[in-house]
Amino acid sequence: MKKLLLRKASVYEETLLIENGTVVIEGEKITFVGSNYDTNEPYEEIVLPASYNIIPGMIDIHIHGAGGADMMDATPESLEKIATLLPREGTTSFLATTITQSDAAIEKALENIASYSNKDNAEVLGIHLEGPFINQEMAGAQPKQYISRIDLEKFKRWQRRSGNQIKLVTFAPELEGSREFVQFLAAEGIVASVGHSNAVFTDVKELTDIGLTHATHLFNQMRGLHHREPGVVGAAFLLGNVTAELIVDGLHVCQETVQLAYQVIGKERLILITDAMRAKGMGNGVFDLGGQAVKVSAGKAVLEDGTLAGSVLKMNDALKNMMNYTGCCLRDITVMTAVNPAKKIDVFDRKGSIAVGKDADLVVLNESNEVVMTFCRGKLVWCQATMNTN
Repeated sequence: MKKLLLRKASVYEETLLIENGTVVIEGEKITFVGSNYDTNEPYEEIVLPASYNIIPGMIDIHIHGAGGADMMDATPESLEKIATLLPREGTTSFLATTITQSDAAIEKALENIASYSNKDNAEVLGIHLEGPFINQEMAGAQPKQYISRIDLEKFKRWQRRSGNQIKLVTFAPELEGSREFVQFLAAEGIVASVGHSNAVFTDVKELTDIGLTHATHLFNQMRGLHHREPGVVGAAFLLGNVTAELIVDGLHVCQETVQLAYQVIGKERLILITDAMRAKGMGNGVFDLGGQAVKVSAGKAVLEDGTLAGSVLKMNDALKNMMNYTGCCLRDITVMTAVNPAKKIDVFDRKGSIAVGKDADLVVLNESNEVVMTFCRGKLVWCQATMNTN
């Protein structure tokens, strides 16, 4: 097996920043990270500009689709299209995210994801079940006619049909049966996340004591912060065991509120996501989301009534926006796009950082933080046309 060496760029190793660094890839794994590397064995190398940076592949734990494809299409072709497109924005793995729909549609999507065989592109790490156990008042773009009460037996059936691939569940803690539901999720190692919820602070706090640890797209479709009722947002701010997703597209959350979240919650508990739908990368037009028409114009996706309907955000744009909005550094970005999501869904043993023995999921950024190369499990799957790899 011939080694591949990436040389000269700065490397954001798990704990260190290595200037003029070298990363060695053998097969799917990283076998060396450091400054000086000598070998008598045959190898290939890519010599990068010293101004470039190598960061761990980004992990999107909340994405519905891209390139005209959606997880709810329930076809291997749609999953393959999404997995093929995501490395262009620096995403090397993701949770395939479902939407509130009929039981039959959800089950078909779960079975399709379970049977999908990862090839050479972004890796499907499991399923994010968003709905249908949510609050009608906070439906957002989730089709209201399919919202249902919490049904633990139904969920158990869905988990079996998914091949135990459901890793994260978004639900409303104020619904009847939520306590038993969270206890079950925690016992199974599934992330319980508050979202599409009108819960008060105490509703959330009580469930964090028994296993709720996450908040879905912070600020969006949840009870906000009020000076006499902290709500879901206040719970995410105050409860140190709760991580929070953030859609940093400048539309779902304004720049100042992103700054507020970053200052209060910090990089240690924030996870950048896209919540992207099938329109991502498709330009302006009308697209389907859960049987609803979504109009996309100037990067904004809305239902007919003006409700935001997911996003067309790319992860590399979320990266740049976060740095511009908050002044955070690239190291902080690696925490919010790789370390935190990997730890959240329990794959940090092989994903989420650049370290020996881990999957060679790597992203090469230029001076403008544009993605010029992406490696998924050791294979170069995306390279900017102007980049010479010889």
